Amino acid sequence: MANPESFLQAVNTGYQFKGDRVKIGSAMLNGAVVTGADVYLPLRTLNRHGLIAGATGTGKTKTLQMISEHLSDNSVPVLLMDIKGDLSGIAASGTSNDKIKDRCQTLQVDWQPTAFPAELMTLSNEKGIRLRATVSEFGPVLLSKILGLNDTQSGVVAMIFKYCDDNAMPLLDLKDFIKVLQYVGNEGKAELEKSYGKISTTSTGTILRKVIELQQQGADVFFGEKSFEVDDLMRISDDGRGMINILRVTDMQDRPKLFSTFMLQLLAELYASSPEEGDVDKPKLILFIDEAHLVFKEATDALMEQLETVIKLIRSKGIGIYFCTQNPQDIPAPILSQLGLKVQHALRAFTAADRKTIKQAAENFPESDFYQTDELLTQMGIGEALVTLLNEKGIPTPLVHTLLCPPRSRMDILTDEEIHDIVSASKLSAKYAKAIDSESAYEILTAKLQEAAENTGVAEAPQNKKAAKEESFFDNPVVKQVGRTAASVITRSLLGALGLGGRSRRKSSW
Repeated sequence: MANPESFLQAVNTGYQFKGDRVKIGSAMLNGAVVTGADVYLPLRTLNRHGLIAGATGTGKTKTLQMISEHLSDNSVPVLLMDIKGDLSGIAASGTSNDKIKDRCQTLQVDWQPTAFPAELMTLSNEKGIRLRATVSEFGPVLLSKILGLNDTQSGVVAMIFKYCDDNAMPLLDLKDFIKVLQYVGNEGKAELEKSYGKISTTSTGTILRKVIELQQQGADVFFGEKSFEVDDLMRISDDGRGMINILRVTDMQDRPKLFSTFMLQLLAELYASSPEEGDVDKPKLILFIDEAHLVFKEATDALMEQLETVIKLIRSKGIGIYFCTQNPQDIPAPILSQLGLKVQHALRAFTAADRKTIKQAAENFPESDFYQTDELLTQMGIGEALVTLLNEKGIPTPLVHTLLCPPRSRMDILTDEEIHDIVSASKLSAKYAKAIDSESAYEILTAKLQEAAENTGVAEAPQNKKAAKEESFFDNPVVKQVGRTAASVITRSLLGALGLGGRSRRKSSW
């Protein structure tokens, strides 16, 4: 049996940090809490990302909630991806019961029911602040990765963005992008090839099908104006606490493509717009992604590579990313290796495959003189977890079996009335509530094609009179084909004349 005194010394040495820190629980040995063996998280290292894992019902979502509360208390803004819909309760005070009283007494912590400053956000038509982004903000590289395009198709997308930029045609939503794709593959092909090179009709067709696939997952509600400003995620409330932004994406479970699209765009925007911070006393923003396997589901290799790169680099901006999932194996190995904090709740072993997974999970933790890690993984109770993290010097702390502190906010969802009150009182709700349909590529190209059609109609009017007199001659199939070819040439010529040499349009708005 392990020596309690050496265990206490190991915990105190490993978890006594300089600077701001928050207590998340107390260490356990042989199934009991060791008095004085407190487990802390140092705010200084929380931008090194993390993982919260465990089987269903083991308490990982409540751990995520508890850590978010501590961050808010220390003026650190938080963004929560609420897939299951059970995190909105953080905006309301919790309710005490005998279990909470007993746990707090064991941990020697005070517990006061507390509501935290929160914003409710959405990607769809649910109640909340609408998050949108324009196609232009995605850019050709990121959009190509999201659609899973090859090099040739990506080149076509880059050409489309260049053409729209040169001709002051903003790409705001998918309707704009589809309209330009159709134009490039048909009426405008000759015009674009004069300035940008050959265009494969097969490539434009493939891109169009992939965009429609993205539309079928509901992407139309995400693309458009007014686009969301990432600075609004880093707000501090009037009482000095960090805002907890809860993105309610309960309808995204069957639309992983849209969810991963949003996540990658958000991370890319955060990285691009945030200045380098280096080592900071506390992070600027922490993102918690619940049910994180949805981010990686159906993701292409190129998308995974992009996500891995952003996660590696974004920590230097003072931003930390925390994945919450049932099994550590849900996270790709290159990304798992970037996660400094690991909070592992219990895993269940029902099959041989489960036992193999548990052994693999145990190998991801530092070796311990006090625990048989693979056995302990199946024996922990609700609200208990194995914890290890990186200290200020980047060295892993000792692995500790931890009894975790309970959340102080409500461990349940808000009512519809409470959601309505929070959204109505939000300073951001009015800012993003109304969709804006500015003049963009769709309207500009539609007007251009309509003008071309009218000019073509005027040019063909005298021929129509002659056709009425010589109907039998034009009934000949050969003559019909010649007529169609001539009309096509005339139309393309007119469109070419209306292109780069046409009258100027509005300046680019992005």
